[in-house]
Amino acid sequence: MGDVYGATIERIKAQDGDKSRLGMTALMWISHAERPPLADELCKALAVQLGSTDFDVGNIPSISTLVNCCQGLITVDKEASTVRLIHFTLQEYLSAHPDIFTNPHSAMAEICLTYLNSKRVKPLSAANSPDTQITPFLEYCSIYWGVHAKRELSDRGRSLALELLKEPYSQVSTKILHAHANLGHYDHDTCPPFNGLHCASFFGIVELVVALLEVGGSDINGESCFGCTPLSWAAFYGYEEVVEILVGREEVSPCKVDKWGQTPLSDAAKNGHEGVVKMLLGREEVNPDTPDNDGRTPLLYAAKGGHEGVVKILLAREEVNPDTPDNDGRTPLLYAAKGDHEGVVKILLAREEVNPDTPDNEGQTPLFCAAEGGHEEVVKILLGREEVNPDKPDNEGQTPLFCAAEGRHEGVVKILLRREEVNPDKPDNYGRTPLLYAAKSGHEGVVKILLSREEVNPDTPDNYGGTPLLYAAKGGHEGVVKILLSREEVNPDTPDNYGGTPLLYATWGGHEGVVKILLGREEVSPDKPYNEGRTPLWYAVQRGHEGIVALLRAREVVTPSTI
Repeated sequence: MGDVYGATIERIKAQDGDKSRLGMTALMWISHAERPPLADELCKALAVQLGSTDFDVGNIPSISTLVNCCQGLITVDKEASTVRLIHFTLQEYLSAHPDIFTNPHSAMAEICLTYLNSKRVKPLSAANSPDTQITPFLEYCSIYWGVHAKRELSDRGRSLALELLKEPYSQVSTKILHAHANLGHYDHDTCPPFNGLHCASFFGIVELVVALLEVGGSDINGESCFGCTPLSWAAFYGYEEVVEILVGREEVSPCKVDKWGQTPLSDAAKNGHEGVVKMLLGREEVNPDTPDNDGRTPLLYAAKGGHEGVVKILLAREEVNPDTPDNDGRTPLLYAAKGDHEGVVKILLAREEVNPDTPDNEGQTPLFCAAEGGHEEVVKILLGREEVNPDKPDNEGQTPLFCAAEGRHEGVVKILLRREEVNPDKPDNYGRTPLLYAAKSGHEGVVKILLSREEVNPDTPDNYGGTPLLYAAKGGHEGVVKILLSREEVNPDTPDNYGGTPLLYATWGGHEGVVKILLGREEVSPDKPYNEGRTPLWYAVQRGHEGIVALLRAREVVTPSTI
């Protein structure tokens, strides 16, 4: 196909008039855009005239014109309204021949910046969200001009960028950028302006940061929306060169907090940017253990994200307390255990100050959280510590075994049951046992494991009278229902406190297979009513479960249901 693609591209270049430019530029955009361009976006992009301060809608080509100019190498996806290359092998060919396009990202950045600087776009306000159908190219330019500029930036692109950034960055572009980055709601009336230095730091474009600092005019410690400074943005995204430049300026406040009380160090630690963490810690004013509004320290964020390198760097500082809990009582170890970060768990447990069994405000310990997530290796590590109580309940009376049983984590259940201290039939505050939770979740393997223990009563009801069988029937878990009915102790017709039997709940849920199994037991009364007088047949009729209606009516004792 390479020869075919090469020959076709030569034909595109040989076209008369503007066709050659349109064809090659369209191929450049489609093959180098950050996402598949919409048809309208592509047409607008090709209408931009570099050097012009206005955008002439009369220059916009039709999509059919572009398709023709590309000699069959592009196609329009009508459902998505996007334009794409005719085949993935063409993308491979273009990637393998980078000399086909001259500095594509630089060219695309120039086009985006020219459009954003145009008289048609620059005056737009964020007061009313712009109709992206009217200005479809605005969204792409606002979000991605900096991405292209960071890869390649020409002298003309630099001048265009500085022109755009010399005043507070366009409100409408800021609004679009914040929405794309999931940064929260941008209110142009209350948010401080997103100045040029904020924007350059957000994208991590070193040349622009240096140029803006030389020109002056941008507050180096200025707060944008959410209280973020240029240093905050650079630290958050891990742009080491930009951080080095900003931290090297004496006037920079490296400890300035945002609206959440988070420092640039927290931002860097949260995302695992080791180089940035080291740079920030090089400033004497930076407190490596400063908590945010939620009481979360940089170490806690690093542990939560599983960033071992950052955790080691922070723990090397004497000021850092490795066991400081946040406002919810959750320690770095608890977050590491919850996130299944084995390496961080081991690093933290190597510190004497760390209590491996500290519960949070809800009474949940690191072991509890690891069991809840089914993290077998972390569970093993924690159980290797004598201080850890393997059967410690939370505020609702649920133990690690509860969590593992409910979460269908068979491996963790086995590990916990090897410990003598673990009571396999211990009820929580609601009277629900691990078996009941496993039955409710429909996990046959966990149910079998628990029933293999003599201490486990297979028919223990909770405080509401619901038995493991009742919950399994209600959930339509046929396998669990069969396992439980194989035990002599299990009464298949025990009602709960509301008079509902396993059969009634299975009927209510439309679980025909479970209904068949239960009706196969002589002890089961097919006409046993709920406390309000409604029978299984009544529910089957009301809910339109025809198959179950037929099964129930096949039993002679069933009578027409009335209330």
